[in-house]
Amino acid sequence: MINKTSYHPQAEAELKEAALYLNHESKDLGILFLNDIDFSMQQIKENPESAPIIKNNVRRKLLSKFPYSIFYIIRKDQIRILAVAHQKRRPFYWHSRQ
Repeated sequence: MINKTSYHPQAEAELKEAALYLNHESKDLGILFLNDIDFSMQQIKENPESAPIIKNNVRRKLLSKFPYSIFYIIRKDQIRILAVAHQKRRPFYWHSRQ
């Protein structure tokens, strides 16, 4: 289990933007989204290698209730979140992030 996580600044912005957008669309939808993120992050921390590698050493964890993915890498002592992306967004736009 890896307890330490860090977010690329753009991934953190994507997360906040998505939650705000969803809350604007429907009351409390953003909160449900953040709960889904928290659930997925707990799964990643408990078993970081369970998500498939999609490019180089980047893994993708699909959210269970929303059409979003968490893209991350496993570092020695932490999980680094590179992107929180809608699944319809252009693929690999986050590729240069580390």
